[in-house]
Amino acid sequence: MTVLTVPIKSDTWIKTSWEEFIQAAENPDYEKGKFYYYQDHLRIEMSPVSRDHAGDHGLVNGALGLYVALRNIPVTIRDTCSYRQPGQWEVQPDISCHVGDNAMAIPYGTGIVNLNDYPPPDLVIEIANTSLADDQGKKRLLYEDLGVKEYWIVDVKVTKILGFKMKNQGSYQIRESLVLPGLKLAILEEGLQKSRQTNHSEVMRWLLQQFS
Repeated sequence: MTVLTVPIKSDTWIKTSWEEFIQAAENPDYEKGKFYYYQDHLRIEMSPVSRDHAGDHGLVNGALGLYVALRNIPVTIRDTCSYRQPGQWEVQPDISCHVGDNAMAIPYGTGIVNLNDYPPPDLVIEIANTSLADDQGKKRLLYEDLGVKEYWIVDVKVTKILGFKMKNQGSYQIRESLVLPGLKLAILEEGLQKSRQTNHSEVMRWLLQQFS
């Protein structure tokens, strides 16, 4: 396959070499895409345009910022940041967090984060509207291999959050965050459910009461 001349089907894992993956990632035709590379396969997800995905993304991002500020937890939160281990992996999660001693590990001015030089995120979050099966499957394996400590999948359709603790290239489900101590996923789920009936300002005021 020559990815510069053959259109790439989005939301599908396609077998390619690392060199072909880099060509695709640098192709302006896909500049709005999110890129993943794992086990000699690339995946491109074009930027979501739905109100549901964007709304839940924004609310979860805001809730995280509120929680860590109130609890005085050192965290840096990034939107759709690219993490790369050349020749092996690339991920571009919806939300990623470096926590504690890692909060300032990646300096300003860094482009694509080279995982040979910097630690992987402690927490990765994918907002799943149409990508749930893949987020639970191959991406979960990818984040296990990458050394991410915790992985959440926000299921937009049913306002549920699947949380996973990752260790020794395996994972198991959790209902309370371990990297952000005391943060119960059920509270975030209730906030997502409230957002179906009211605006984000109201939801954030409610979350503030729960977190305080």
